[in-house]
Order: sequence, then C-alpha cells, then structure tokens
Amino acid sequence: MFTTVYDVIVIGGGHAGSEAAAASANMGCKTLLITMSLQNIAQMSCNPAMGGIAKGQIIREIDALGGYSAIVTDNTAIQFKMLNKSKGPAMWSPRAQSDRMRFSEFWRLTLEKINNIDFYQDNVTDLLFDGNKIAGVKTSLGVTIKSKTVIITAGTFLNGLIHIGEKTFGGGRAGEIASVGITEALVKVGFESGRMKTGTPPRVDGRSLNYSKMIEQPGDDNPEKFSYLSSTKPLKKQRSCYMSYTSKEVHNLLRTGFERSPMFNGRIQSIGPRYCPSIEDKIDRFATKERHQLFVEPEGWDTAEVYVNGFSTSLPEDVQDKALRKVAGFENVKFFRYGYAIEYDFFPPTQLSHTLETKLIKNLYFAGQINGTTGYEEAAAQGLMAGINAALNIQEKPPFVLKRNEAYIGVLIDDLITKGTEEPYRMFTSRAEYRTLLRQDNADLRLTPLGFKLGLASQERMDRVIEKQQKTDLFVKYLTDTSIKPAEINPILEDKNTAKISQSMKLFKIAARPQLNFNDLRKLTKVEAFIEENNIDNEIVEQTEIHVKYAGYIAKEKNQADKLNRLENVVIPSTFDYSKVKSLSIEARQKLTKIKPVTISQASRISGVSPSDISVLLVYMGR
Repeated sequence: MFTTVYDVIVIGGGHAGSEAAAASANMGCKTLLITMSLQNIAQMSCNPAMGGIAKGQIIREIDALGGYSAIVTDNTAIQFKMLNKSKGPAMWSPRAQSDRMRFSEFWRLTLEKINNIDFYQDNVTDLLFDGNKIAGVKTSLGVTIKSKTVIITAGTFLNGLIHIGEKTFGGGRAGEIASVGITEALVKVGFESGRMKTGTPPRVDGRSLNYSKMIEQPGDDNPEKFSYLSSTKPLKKQRSCYMSYTSKEVHNLLRTGFERSPMFNGRIQSIGPRYCPSIEDKIDRFATKERHQLFVEPEGWDTAEVYVNGFSTSLPEDVQDKALRKVAGFENVKFFRYGYAIEYDFFPPTQLSHTLETKLIKNLYFAGQINGTTGYEEAAAQGLMAGINAALNIQEKPPFVLKRNEAYIGVLIDDLITKGTEEPYRMFTSRAEYRTLLRQDNADLRLTPLGFKLGLASQERMDRVIEKQQKTDLFVKYLTDTSIKPAEINPILEDKNTAKISQSMKLFKIAARPQLNFNDLRKLTKVEAFIEENNIDNEIVEQTEIHVKYAGYIAKEKNQADKLNRLENVVIPSTFDYSKVKSLSIEARQKLTKIKPVTISQASRISGVSPSDISVLLVYMGR
C-alpha cells in the first residue's frame, strides 16, 4: 500500500484533517489521511453544535470555497438558529445543533466518495526529514510512508493528559490514547512548543432529567441552513434545547471541591480558554453572581445523551454529582460521562507563514489546535487552507492567502501568525475590523469565485453566485431609478412613524430609512410586481436590503481596506536584516526578526511594532 510517494499526508482525522484531506484530494493530489480511529472522523469532542457568533460566518466561508463542513452540518442538524437578529447584519451568526454520531458518520462517508483519498488507521510517532524539508512519517507499527507534503492536524492529542479531580491519565480525549512522538520530533529539529488546556462538561442521560422544570429553547420558526448549495434543505422539524440555572447552593457544593480541581488549583500550569471558562472559574471570577445559565443540549435525534453546556469542569466526580443534582431538572440525573480537563502540546503559530506552512521545515503544514486555536470552525478553516496550499505547492502554483478584508478566515490566520496566541484562540466578530464586509449572507459572493478558480467550488455554486449578484444589482438599480409619489408611500410611512414626503422621491432613499423594512416596501404594488416579474427570492431581497441600508458603512470599510491593501503591496525582502536598522525600537527589531513579516501591512499588526517603526521601514523600502 505504501510503496508510492503521496502528494499529501494528513495526520489526524478531526475537523481540520477532514477539510484538509478533502481539499487536497479534490485539487488532484494523491492524499493519505492517517488517524488513530476511523470510527471517530470529525468527532464532535465537545458541544454538538456548529457555528455561533463569528463561527457561523467561518462555516459559510468554508462552504463558499468548496469545503464540506456546512454540507455535513445541514445533513445532520437537529436545530437551527440565526443568532443576533436584533442587531445589524454584520452580527448575524448562524448556529446549528447537530446529531453528533451522524455528523461523524456523514463526514466519513463524504470523504470515502473522494477518489484521491486513501485511509490508514495508525498512530504517527515520528516524522521523516530530508534536510530542511519534510519527507514522510513513521507510525507506531513501524510503517514508513513517504510524502511530498505533510499536514499535522493533531488536535488535543499531542502528549494529551486528562484530569478528573486528582486523577490523571494520558489521552487525546475521553476513551482515546494520546499521541506521543510528533512533538519530540518537531522540537528536535528546532520548533518551539507550549502547553494549553481546555475542559468539557459532563454528558448525562436525558431520560433522567425533568424538562418541565427547565426553560425550553426551540429553534427558529423559519429555519435557514448553512450551505449555499440547493441540495441541502432547511429543517422541517427540530429538537428543542433547554435552559436551567445554577444557584447559591450549587456554587457552595462546587466550592467544596475547588482544592481538588486541577484546572483551578494550579496543578495544570497551561493556559485555558478565557472565553469559555470552567464552572469553577465562573464562580470565582463572578463571585457576586448568584446563578449561571446552563444549556441542556441533546446530542442527536434518537440518543438519550445530553450535553450540559456551561458546566465545563475538572472537579472530582463526586462533587460534579452532588452539585448537578441541585440544579432544577437534574435532581435524579444519571451521568454518561463526567466532565474533565485536558492539557496538550501546541506550537506557537508565529512559526508559520500565511499559507500555514512552517518557516523552519518546507512542505510541512500545521492546522487546527496544534496552532493554539479552539473550536471546530477555526480548525476546519485552517484545515481547508492548509489542504489548498499543500496542493498548490505540489502543483508549483502561487499560494492562496485570504486578506483580512476578504474573510474571517483571513483574520483568523493573520492573527495567529502575526500576533501569536498565549491562550486558546477563538474567533469573535470584534476581531474583524471589516465585519460589515464579512457578513454571513455574502460569503458566497466574496469567496465562491476564488474557490471556483481553485477547482473546489463547483459550476453549480458559481452559477448561483452569478445569478445572485445579477439579481441583487438589478433590484438595487430598480430602487435607484424608480420614484414613488407621496400618495402611494405616505400611508406606509405614517404607519411606521417616520416622516411623510411632500414630493416624489427615489425608492432607494425611502428604503434606506431604518424605520422601514422591505416587507413594508412590498406593500407597494409596483415593488411586488417587480419582485415577481424578475423571480427574486427572499435571499435576494435580504441582500438588497442590506446593501441599501448599510451602503455608507460598506463604502467606508471598503475605502479603509483599500488603504490597508496598499501597504500589503509593499513587500519586505526575506533577507532583510532588522538588526542594522538602528532607528527601530529594540522590541520591534526582536519581534520583526522572529516573525519575519512578508509585507509592511503585516509588520504593522505585530504587537510591539509602533507606527514610528513602520515609518522607518517605509523609508527603507523606498516609500
């Protein structure tokens, strides 16, 4: 089986590994996916959900480029919600609860349909190098496999340690062994490594819960979906989640175990995710709060297993048991699995280029939690980009890099390699300075042409994008060119408590008023007739409304992005010696020498590099 040299070897079959293998194979590369367990491909190790604030935008971007995470989610979803609908469209974020077992199964069956992928269940224990290039891998069974490129997507498995109270044992996640050897091989050739930690809540038997004491959390009345493809359909039925609360009594019981909690008592020295704290941390940091929300999330259509979101913990099992029984609805709870903490190796991502190729070893790529990120969505995005760039590398084509004004994926990767991370990195809308441009509704317009050019996005996707853009432009032009008389529109304006007009006015100007939505405009016979005549669907109506109402903001952000992109064109030679530029601050010299930014724009985003340092560099670059 392993007599030939692969184009790409992907180590790890999680969300990053699955997207990486699919991308490289679909771009024509002979790909091998090596994973410790073929039964757990794309396993949802933590909560059974995809998307959420900013994360939903990433899944839409993966889909627009031709990845699979959105398609898998749509086919295995049990509930869908569009979050933040009360805010502006830049904040709208899709989220879906998934059937955890079916999610993994669907991913595996999807990968098996891709001809260029081979699968092998084994544990990679060593890496093969040819000077400063990667040459292949060696497994625990002693099998040597050669490859032109390697993508490491090892998740939380690298020297993973699981903690429950005072008990500690090796593992990549509950029930699975840790991966030993890869870290050691990388450190041996000069890579810097670190440790991070994360926690997970208990899983309980839904049959033992009393849902009548909880608050029901149903899905949207008219659910949408993630993928832009017509082949996936919105849910016709959904499963509800539920919400309950902790209490003073629960907090007091939890405190009795704090000294035995390794995430809290300092026994685990590594850094955890600040934005997803354990229940111990929440009680300590927000001591004045008398209660905290717990979200009770079913793990599938048919299973009784339930995920207790908000109760992430490494407390001893007896404390978890006593405390959770004091939560409303959990009085008779039965545990499937106790919550636990896990610590694992990661590699500071400043050791990578924007393609996710390592600077130290050519043709070697890192993607996912090995880069210090947390979350399925962040991992999948990195996997997709690593798979694309490994394939382009093999084909001797220019690399594929997304800018910060093009995609949340671009923000994610630029943040990682430019700023690094000292805690598990999670995407938020606030991290994107151009979030009005990077909305979930227009990811296809932004990225599908790029995915199509790469050979990942299908002709069907491209045709749908062209039609969407053409019809949106047509609708905008109609509103711009068409006038409305006072007698026609004033009754609607009066009903919406906005100023009436005294003379004819263009519909575009009327539509831009915040008091009106396009459902109000559709009460006008001429507008509804135009929509029906041109077969304009609700997606086009929404796209047009956003364009009209936020035209000023969108134009402003595009202008700012254009200014930034001018600095992207000022390339810094890879051999540039910062130590000779005495006008630079000492910190700037150190940071620039370590990170080796490719452009002035990237240099400006490095922590510790001041505007005056950038001015000095611009002088040296002849600008």
